[in-house]
Amino acid sequence: MINDDICKKRDELNKSIENGEDYNIIYKISVELDELIDKYYKKHKK
Repeated sequence: MINDDICKKRDELNKSIENGEDYNIIYKISVELDELIDKYYKKHKK
C-alpha cells in the first residue's frame, strides 16, 4: 500500500538526515517522498 511506502520513505529520509548523509542523497529521498505523497493525494482526492 502507498501508506506503507510513504512511512518507509519517511523513515529512510529521517535516518539519512540523522546520519549526516550527503545533501544530494537527502534531496533525492525527499523528492521521492514528495512524489509518493502526491500520488496518495491524487488517489484519495474526493
